[in-house]
Amino acid sequence: MSVREHVVALVGGVGGAKLALGLARVLPPEALTIIVNTGDDFEHLSLHISPDVDTVMYTLADLANPDTGWGVRDDSLQAMGMISRYGGEDWFHLGDRDLGTNLLRTRWLRDGLTLTEVTRRLSQALGITCALLPMSDAPVRTLIDTDQGTLAFQEYFVRERWQPIVTDIRFAGSEAAQPSDAVIAALEDATLIAFAPSNPFLSIDPILSIGGIRERVEQTQAPRVAISPIIGGQAVKGPTVKLMDELGVDNSPLGVADHYQKLIDGIILDVADRDLCSHVEERCGIRAVARQTYMTSTADKVKLADALLEWVEESLT
Repeated sequence: MSVREHVVALVGGVGGAKLALGLARVLPPEALTIIVNTGDDFEHLSLHISPDVDTVMYTLADLANPDTGWGVRDDSLQAMGMISRYGGEDWFHLGDRDLGTNLLRTRWLRDGLTLTEVTRRLSQALGITCALLPMSDAPVRTLIDTDQGTLAFQEYFVRERWQPIVTDIRFAGSEAAQPSDAVIAALEDATLIAFAPSNPFLSIDPILSIGGIRERVEQTQAPRVAISPIIGGQAVKGPTVKLMDELGVDNSPLGVADHYQKLIDGIILDVADRDLCSHVEERCGIRAVARQTYMTSTADKVKLADALLEWVEESLT
């Protein structure tokens, strides 16, 4: 059986969206399922916001803002400007076209549709043909314990610009949440499970916190590969290195490999960290290889997706 028959990618944030796009360009739609973090979801201005789902969705639909990686390209902020003028909460910006997505999502959820069904409707309307699945239809919320108290994820990440010092991370609701039937089927049919170069603690751990997901990843016979989000001691985007420092974790690809150790068979490091490959293999007992993981262009994303698939076919099957 080919590893390309059914690839399942666990993703969150801009890094996850980039790998998702690369995989979508090299695999037929029926061979790719993308499971997205929804621990970042929250209610804002009475709307259900799913930031990671939308980042992946807009990226796959070629709508994402290329300057930020999130939001809609060339969007306007007329509605947000009026909210600000009225003295409303304006720390989380929603562009006018992005607002349309969230208005309809909220309406459909209130009508009784599941988040999985809502995401299917939205993504198909944007021309996305692979399966894009929220990690669960039940609410799971990432809570960040900091030196300034407990903050909801978006309060920490957007409002406070991830400056508070983190002491712990929790996923409220995960003990009761279950993966959807579609997520279960994808994991059970997977011929490869890929951990995107997303923040392991804030983007991937919420997915793994859902009952039944971690167990299926642990027990699968399919190869499992992570891509390190750290290049040369720095995070490409966001608070990954700062967060690892604060949690007392080795802020290098070694720390990422340690974190995923029981869940992966291999890890891809950037070429800047090629000297760490042997250390990862010796310390963690998993295979490691160096490839270009820094992605700016679509060609970079496709190249990394191809490199991932080729390495798994050559070395892990």
